[in-house]
Amino acid sequence: MSNIKELQKDHKLKKKEIKNRLREFQETWEKGDEAIFKELCFCILTANASAQMGINCINNLGDLLLKGSIKDMKDLRCGGHRFPNKRSEFIIHTREYINRALGFRLKEKIEFLKDFYERRDFFAKNPGIKGLGYKEASHFLRNIGFRGYAILDKHILRSLHEFGVIKDIEKPNTKKKYMDIENKMKSFSNKINIDMDELDLLLWSRKTGKILK
Repeated sequence: MSNIKELQKDHKLKKKEIKNRLREFQETWEKGDEAIFKELCFCILTANASAQMGINCINNLGDLLLKGSIKDMKDLRCGGHRFPNKRSEFIIHTREYINRALGFRLKEKIEFLKDFYERRDFFAKNPGIKGLGYKEASHFLRNIGFRGYAILDKHILRSLHEFGVIKDIEKPNTKKKYMDIENKMKSFSNKINIDMDELDLLLWSRKTGKILK
């Protein structure tokens, strides 16, 4: 089992950088609808891929995310992505839904969703939004400044297993299983006195060597 004292020591060393990253997430929210939508696209691109792959694609696509056609995106500039065609289709589908159903007032809609779980369900279970499950819906909400959502990717699951928080590293494939692990992670963060969102970035950095989004 991994050493909690070493984890707490590592947290102290990385705390400033982690807090800066969390502050950046809040700034994305403050920038408004276009920035929030681009973050949603990042999470669509990151699903079953990698954070760095998502970042590379977002940087290459730029304003095509807002106005480009499927052909524009497929011709991409998203070279290197595992699923460029499917992800392009997901982004266009989602953008059309947000325009049609919300008048692209994404921030206003999120503000309306006051309940912690309802907010995530809107993105994880909405047929208008393609490519997000509970993990990436949580990822998206964290990346625009909402706190307390567990992002249960392979790095976090492995870490929680190593610390004895969960019995295995099987990905949660239902809402109930996801929430069960999320609650265990919250209890663990309280036990070791490390903020939940800071713990996520800390554990991720220990596996990848980076504090990304």
